[in-house]
Amino acid sequence: MPAQKRFLSEVQDGIVPQTIWDYRTVGHTQDAKKELLEYVTFEHNENVLNSLKPTRLIQQILLVGTSPNSGEVVLDFFAGSASTGHAVLKQNQSDGGNRRFICVQIPEPLPSPEKAMNSLFQMGTTRIRKVGAEASDLTSRPVGDNGFLVFKLDSSNVKTWEPDPHDLEQSLLDHVDHIKSGRSEQDILYELLLKRGLDLCDPMASREIAGKSVYAFGGGELIACLAQRIEKGEVEGLAGGVADWHDVLDNTDDTTVVFRDSAFDDDVAKTNCTEILRQRGVKQVRSI
Repeated sequence: MPAQKRFLSEVQDGIVPQTIWDYRTVGHTQDAKKELLEYVTFEHNENVLNSLKPTRLIQQILLVGTSPNSGEVVLDFFAGSASTGHAVLKQNQSDGGNRRFICVQIPEPLPSPEKAMNSLFQMGTTRIRKVGAEASDLTSRPVGDNGFLVFKLDSSNVKTWEPDPHDLEQSLLDHVDHIKSGRSEQDILYELLLKRGLDLCDPMASREIAGKSVYAFGGGELIACLAQRIEKGEVEGLAGGVADWHDVLDNTDDTTVVFRDSAFDDDVAKTNCTEILRQRGVKQVRSI
């Protein structure tokens, strides 16, 4: 039957992929196991997984389902040995793309403990770390950002109100500081990003204002000062400095400024800080 012939150069949106992908094109599980062993060394053979996905297979999926420079996020909710993260880095290196990945994995233990790792989670992070370092070393041209962030699921940094009905006075004293003990500024900052719906990979800017560390995310959509102590005499300089920084940031139409509630000497200091910022155009001032 007559059929229309179209040249590849004429097809702007690409071509329909083949229905069947041959192992010679996308690899097989033996290839995947050898590939893993290039990056992860095991003391016990039983720790080598047997049902791995070859990175060539995932790269083929990326070619079909993503565009190189769209900044798309590839999600793997059962990351295993992090084959998906590996494939995204390799494909970005191949076509100069800027794809990103999110790999989720519970710390499932390996059959036998290892000195360097004892879970699938540690196996995956070890692999991705080495793949990223290798990609940066293999070429002199820019290869994009090969780094990654690791997050651990945890409870909120903010205490919940659970008073002891037999000792309400002590319950009130225990909640003077709403932040749980042992939590760092970075822990609190990332929770604020999640609650604001900001990208966890957004660049962070920081500067010292009135002797306090102040952070800005999303071009100024979120500004946070989580100092544990803000004295009355520091309020005017701190609030004025935050307002000055707010004026020069890019995204300041809907800025939220956050402070640690327990940091202020008293309610007067907190109110003065809030009013100075509002007079300078910062309408959303919150405390935690």
